[in-house]
Amino acid sequence: MDSQPELPIPISYVSGRYLLHSIEAVTYLRREHHICGVLIGTLPQIPQQNVFLGLPLELMPEEARLLVDKDVACIVDEAKVHNGMKNLLEEDRRRYLQELEAEGLHYTKLQVNIKESKRDQTMKKLEEKKAKAKAAAAAQTQPAEGASVEEPSQKPAAIVDLFAAGDTRSSSPATSSTTIAPSQSAMAITPATSYPPLPTPPPSTHLAAPEVPPSYPLFAHLHSRGYFLSPGLRFGCQYMAYPGDPLRFHSHFLVVSYDWDQNIDLMDLIVGGRLGTGVKKGFLIGGAQKTIDEVDSEADRVDTVRAFSIEWAGM
Repeated sequence: MDSQPELPIPISYVSGRYLLHSIEAVTYLRREHHICGVLIGTLPQIPQQNVFLGLPLELMPEEARLLVDKDVACIVDEAKVHNGMKNLLEEDRRRYLQELEAEGLHYTKLQVNIKESKRDQTMKKLEEKKAKAKAAAAAQTQPAEGASVEEPSQKPAAIVDLFAAGDTRSSSPATSSTTIAPSQSAMAITPATSYPPLPTPPPSTHLAAPEVPPSYPLFAHLHSRGYFLSPGLRFGCQYMAYPGDPLRFHSHFLVVSYDWDQNIDLMDLIVGGRLGTGVKKGFLIGGAQKTIDEVDSEADRVDTVRAFSIEWAGM
């Protein structure tokens, strides 16, 4: 069963980037709030990973702002928060290490149980194979009609006793191994988050909501309509809009944002429409309506967004 992390989820602000290090937070935000982000983690041993990357997950400023506006997440300055590691009590440090060791033992036991289960299944298949071989051999050596059955009956009985004795000897170690405690060397657990051992930062230490580009109203508008959005650099646009999780669906729109009174070059519309149609997607443009109050923030203009989809006919 999927667990829900404690809200608000701390988003680490590191060198101008918004990062998530908790796999529980990543899966929860993707499942419940349609936040995909971009995985940027790699392993020191395999620096050329270019297909499957891992944690941390980097969020666009628009994604981080959206989560903060919904009170789902908060922004935390990791450099300042990690200074609290120096003040961590030795008792708390020891307790945290013991919890990691207990978690490692738990996963070690699970691994041992899985190996024992696979071994039992293999032994069962071997026993079934032996039984089939014995049945086939008995069918081939069955005496002819009218022949004496006393002499042949003794030899199969001896063979059966031999196999029975072998099964008893081979099964006894398997039975006893289930009662043997697993190895006490716990599996090493490498924590990816700072909370714990550090306490969750209080609201007074949270940073302000991220600054977002002028395209944020269109981003939030499409997100509110149920779309998953990801960076669109690969297709020469600002965002890619998916009708569902990108792991299951192809994108439907190439998204570009414009200001309400901005002049749009006709060639931009032609190029965008032809490109979108060529890759079987719509070219979507939109923006927030200009209001009388010029001091409105980008977040306040989400409800005034209008969007238009352009498709190139005859291609």
